Parts: sequence; structure tokens; C-alpha cells
Amino acid sequence: MEVKTYKTEFAGKPLSVEFGRLGGQANGSCRVQYGETTVLINATMSAHQKSVDYMPLSVDYEEKYYAAGKIKGSKWIKRETRPSDEAILSGRVIDRAIRPRFDHNIRNEIQVVATVLSFDGVNDPDMVALFGASLALMASDIPFNGPIAGVRVGRVGGKPVFNPTYKERAESDFDIVVAGTANKINMIEAGAKIVPEKDIAEAINAGFKEFQSLIKFQEKIAAEMGKKKKELAVFSRDEALLSVVRNFADPKLEKTLFAPGKTKGEFYEGLGQIKEETMAYLKEEFKEHPELGKKLAEADSIFEEEIDRIVHRNILTEEKRPDGRRLDQLRDLNAEVGILPHSHGTGLFNRGTTQALSILTLAAPGLEQWIETMEIDLTKKRFMHHYVFPPFSVGEVGRMGGGGRREIGHGALAERSLEPIIPAKDKFPYTIRVVSEILSSNGSSSMASVCGSSLALMDGGVPIKSPAAGIAMGLMFDEKGEKYKILTDIQGPEDHHGDMDLKVAGTRDGVTGMQMDVKVEGITTEIVEKALAQAKKARLEILETMEKAIPTHREELSQYAPRVETIKINPAKIGTLIGPGGKMINEIIEKTGADIDIEDDGSVFVTSVTPEGMKKALALIQEVTYEPKPGDEFDGTVVSIKDFGAFVEIMPGKDGMVHISEMSDQRVNRVTDILKMGQKVHVWVKSVDDMTGKISLTMKPRK
Repeated sequence: MEVKTYKTEFAGKPLSVEFGRLGGQANGSCRVQYGETTVLINATMSAHQKSVDYMPLSVDYEEKYYAAGKIKGSKWIKRETRPSDEAILSGRVIDRAIRPRFDHNIRNEIQVVATVLSFDGVNDPDMVALFGASLALMASDIPFNGPIAGVRVGRVGGKPVFNPTYKERAESDFDIVVAGTANKINMIEAGAKIVPEKDIAEAINAGFKEFQSLIKFQEKIAAEMGKKKKELAVFSRDEALLSVVRNFADPKLEKTLFAPGKTKGEFYEGLGQIKEETMAYLKEEFKEHPELGKKLAEADSIFEEEIDRIVHRNILTEEKRPDGRRLDQLRDLNAEVGILPHSHGTGLFNRGTTQALSILTLAAPGLEQWIETMEIDLTKKRFMHHYVFPPFSVGEVGRMGGGGRREIGHGALAERSLEPIIPAKDKFPYTIRVVSEILSSNGSSSMASVCGSSLALMDGGVPIKSPAAGIAMGLMFDEKGEKYKILTDIQGPEDHHGDMDLKVAGTRDGVTGMQMDVKVEGITTEIVEKALAQAKKARLEILETMEKAIPTHREELSQYAPRVETIKINPAKIGTLIGPGGKMINEIIEKTGADIDIEDDGSVFVTSVTPEGMKKALALIQEVTYEPKPGDEFDGTVVSIKDFGAFVEIMPGKDGMVHISEMSDQRVNRVTDILKMGQKVHVWVKSVDDMTGKISLTMKPRK
């Protein structure tokens, strides 16, 4: 294949695309370089349909350590294995941006693989991969209603920055990824340092305008390189079957879907009963049909689509929600703290039948999580939020175990939403971990975990800047995509059958986290602004409920939480405190039971579960690292005898010399006449050499 290259500039940096050199067996492939960050994207589609009732799309984002010039792994295994959480999250961003642009009736498997080949340490590969995924699909024969593009938006010094460097991102007020088409926004991922909704909306709009040049660039390339799209045997409905299902089930569905006061169990039990009745009716109606099983499988999908249609119609025409709430009304709220007797802090948050129990654990600074990825050099993470979604939370039986992509994604969103309220390490030096157990789920469990975790932090005495709460917003479009209604606090059928899921978290003063996905082409910036305003109203109401349970953080930590004390020593004394091979510090830990963590600037963090252990550890550290001054008195031990004098240990690992002339007011002929090994003696410091640190001691009485 002929090698073709296209070049442009985006956000002030060179962007180039190459076709034909790498890959070639996939349906669509391209190499994208931004700065010196290079990503290979391959898009592939299976030849045959899969027997499923959904569009089988998968996105894999592959970080390769060679891309950053790194070798990582254990001493024995250096092969790269499972993707990091960061890689999974990047893959999810790409998936959420491209998925709405496929015909949902496609049943051929489609896989997009983005492989990072080179990383320059400046330009984030995920934005390169997002652009490349769309371009590879556009250039392929895979049916794809693109192009889409995306950009990362920051704000440094009050000015917007597009695709900021890692340094700029660290300085930025927010980190927003916005993606979409030439006309609509279809994906948002954001973290912010308590930023007003107005500023967030402006940044999203600026990002939308900025990536339009990438849309035009792709259109130009696709016009020259794009293959003719395959004509797939796209799944289509049996109109006669649709009519039968609609006539039989719709009247029953109307009654069950819009019956306020039912519990979640009663609601879904009612829907299940209608489905059983419908299937029984169809079995009889089509009993002579040669493909009865296939017919019933299609009827199952039609049944779900009818729920979708009925929910949309009622909300759009009558503003009638399944549970009878107003469009901007929250479900019943409840917040509690301190419900577990032996924990560092707990928060229980209920919104309707969605329930999150968050448990706080405080630990020594040394228990921070070490992180190293292709993009991130070895660094520490002191705040962690983990999200657990067991199958019983939705009344199902399923596999228990490690977190999947959902758990990683929801946990990361909540962590990003809570991070801005966590106190700085110099004010609160603990390692902080919060685990949110989702005990019951009926919409917006990730945002419930933000609320529950804020409660747990306050219950545990963590001096957070202010509590944060989260809410999930929904959207219903008419068939033409013109008329719409925004819904507050979506649940059940609104969540499953709605056209948008917008999660917004923040404090009273602004947004801290945001995530948006759509099932339609996209939404306008106008809708984003309206949804953010409606979300703020709900968030303030939630915060009122939370503040009734606990108005601010407790003044004291739980009696079961360890205590951390910070002292500062001369950095030159770090080696003395550690001792040869760690001997000194290990002795202190063994004697006191405390954990001791030392930083390069001389900060020493002492963590202890008992006051006695803390007191003893601090005393020993101060003793070991104390810098003697002239006039200081000590009760020391003779550790070495020479002809000219004796060396006396005045502190652990620290000794000074008593010259023979300083042992008495009287003449001393031999040191051994006065002293012997191991003898306890009272001495005071005569002088300390500024250059060498050597200490001269005297045993003569003070005058």
C-alpha cells in the first residue's frame, strides 16, 4: 500500500497522520503523531454477525512502557500484562465518544485498538488516540457516522489552554475533555478545583469550537482515503411482530410504568410479569412459526424498546415521570454518619433506593500508593477512593471479585470529584482511603458514593475544605431530536432508556467532577448550560440534607484512628536517624510500635495507635537527631578509651571526646585511673567544631 501522509497544526503543535506504512490487515489503520507522541490505531470488524441484542463494540488502549523508554515489572517478570487503571480510563473515554456514532442495530463485532508507540512526556497520548480512532474508522470500510474529535481544555492564569502539557495541567483550574461532531457534543470528562458552572460551560464551548478544525481535517482525509462502507445485514424489526407486541403489552406497560409509590422490587416485578404474559401470548400466537425461538428473542428486544418509547412520550408530552416526580425533583434523601462502631469514619447516603455506605481509613504517610505508568514516573498517591458494586445491589446473582471497568471508572470519577476538598499533606499528613460499598442501586450510584464519602470524611475528622455532593441528570429527546426535557436525579427506566447521563459533583461554590455520555448524536452547549444549572439546584438541596447529618468535620479523630505527629529535623541528620542499614530507625520502631516516615526535606512523620508509643518515639527521634550546643549537659557512657582521652556516647549514635586534661581539676596521669569502659559519667559540651561537627566534652565542674 502506498504511504500517504497528511499534516496540520492543532493547538499550536504539529499533527501528522500516516497511512500505509504500519499495519494493513485491519479494516482501517493509521499512525498519528502529535509533537513526538505517536499512536497506532487499528479498527477491525468481524465478517459475521454475533448473536447478541446490542452493538458489540470494544476499545482497547494499550500503553507500552517502551514508548517512554521504561522497563517495568517484578525482578522475574518484565512482560507487560493487564492494562493500568489509567489505560482503562483512556479506553473508556474513546469508547464513549465513538459509540453514539454507530448504528446500534449493527451486530458485527467492532474492535478499536490504540497502541502508544512513542511518548514524548509532554503530549498526552489519549487525545491522540481519540482523534486516531475516529480517523481510522473514517478511512475504513466499517459503517461509522463520523467524524468525531476531542480536545483537553485547561485554564492557566485565567486563560484557556488547549491540550495542555502535564505541567500546565498541574497548574490548571480544571481538566476537561470534550468530544463531539461538527454540530454536537457527545462526551465530557472533567475534574475541577471547585469552579463555577458558568466557567465550566464556557470551557466546554471553547473546546467544542477548537476541535472543529480536526473535524474538517478528517473530512478532507476521508474524501481522499476513505473506503466505501460495507453494506451490512443490519438487524431490522419485524413490523408485524412489533404491532402484536405493542397492542398486547403497551396498555399494561402504561399502568405499571407510571404507578407512583411502588418499591423498586414491586416495579420490576410488575414489568417482569407483563413480559411473561407477553411471551406466553406470543408462543401461542406464533406456535406454528418455524423459527419460534428467534421470534421470541426479537420480541424481547421489542418489549424493551416499547418501554423506551412509552417513557419518552410521557415525559416529553406530559412531563410525567414513572415515579410521579416533577422533572427537577429529587427522590427522598437521607444521610447518616457514624453507623459502624469500630471505624475511622462512616457515611451512609440514600437517594430513593440507591444506597452507598462509605468507610474511611486513615493510615501513616508511608502507606501512600506508589504509581508508575508509561506516562507517570514513580510517584505517590495519598488519597484513594474505591467503588464496589456487588451483584446483590441490583438484586442479582453474580461473580464477586476484583473491580472491572465499571468499578474502576466510577471509582475514578468519585475520586476526581473528592480530590479538591482533601486537605493538603502539610495540614493533614495522613494517607486517606475511602471505600464506597454500593448496597442498593437504582440510578446514580457513583454520585451517591461522592455524597457518602464526604460524610465519612467529615465523620472521621478529616478537615475537608467543604462537603461535596453529586447528582445524575438525564435527558429525553423526541424522535426528531428537537424537543427535549432535562431530568433531575434519574433512576430506573429513566437511566436505562434515557438519551443522556450527565453526572455532576461539587460543593456549594462550584464543580469538582463531571462526566457525560449520550445515546443520541449529541447535545448542544445550550443544553449543557441548562443541565448544569439544574444540577446545581439539586446539589445544593442534597448538601442541605448532608449538613443536617453533620454540619462540618469533627474536631477530633476517631479513637480507633492512628495519630500522626510531624517534626522537622536537619536534613543532614536523616542518615543519623536511619543509621547503618536502617539499624537506628528500626530500633526506634521496635521499641515504640510506631511507624516512622522520613522525607528528603527533613520532615519526619510519626504514626502511632497509642499515646505512649507516640511520646516515646518522638523523644527518641529528638534525642538521636539533637544537635548538641556548648553548655549542654549529658549523662553519657564511656565507649572508647585512648591514651589522650575517652569517647563518651551522649546520645544514641552520637559521642564526643573528653581530653585527659578535661577529666578533673586535678592532674590525671592515665585515663584508666579515672575511667573504664561502660562507665556512666556526667559531662557537658565545651565546644562543637563548625566544620567537622566533632564534639569536645569536659567532666570539670561548671564555675
